[in-house]
Amino acid sequence: MLSGVATARPIVDAIGIHKHFGALHVLKGVDLVVSERELVFVIGPSGSGKSTLLRCCNRLETPSSGSVMVDGIDLLDRRTDINLARQRIGMVFQQFNLYPHMTARGNVTLALRKVAGKSRAEADELADAALARVGLAEKAEAYPLELSGGQQQRVAIARAIALEPRVMLFDEPTSALDPELVGGVLAVMRSLREAGMTMVVVSHEMAFARAAADRVVFMDHGVIVEQGTPAQVFGAPQQERTRAFLRQLDH
Repeated sequence: MLSGVATARPIVDAIGIHKHFGALHVLKGVDLVVSERELVFVIGPSGSGKSTLLRCCNRLETPSSGSVMVDGIDLLDRRTDINLARQRIGMVFQQFNLYPHMTARGNVTLALRKVAGKSRAEADELADAALARVGLAEKAEAYPLELSGGQQQRVAIARAIALEPRVMLFDEPTSALDPELVGGVLAVMRSLREAGMTMVVVSHEMAFARAAADRVVFMDHGVIVEQGTPAQVFGAPQQERTRAFLRQLDH
């Protein structure tokens, strides 16, 4: 890294993350450092701690120990306004978590008005721009039940990007979708990538990881086993545990 260059500071700097749920030790000293404009793909078997790590990065889960800095803000400092900090961290979940009684525009404007303090007119303008970015400009007045699962997930992405976050966290964003709807969501994620959005993605979409990721992180049993470029991790994995996981995927 070049000294004195403002962009050299990582957007996400999570160091020594441990997380216990009672006697269960889910994360065992994980380090995750994500640079500006980087797309990091986190893979691994169910129960390996991937989603918990992601949730620690916006303090939906509080680590048992370790440190989490996002865009220079210490998320674990008691003085930190976590709601303000979370405006910098977009989060997209497996379930879309849309309000069924609100239109697509209404779902996107809610945080803009309640959290970011925008006027209704400004929030509507920003929401419409965000919906256009995800290819849903014509669905602004539609309610969630009138949308396909893929469209609902794209509204959820629009809701996150409308706040202009510094980083987007995606937790299994396509796993609840029918296969034919996955492509539309991945296309939106690809466009965010091309626009320079910093992204951390937990997903089983390995073809997308190979094509779009800067770095692939393989987790198992609460630790990072291996990480590298897609070519390194998928093409020439160094660890036997990684090779065994990838072999399973091929069957």
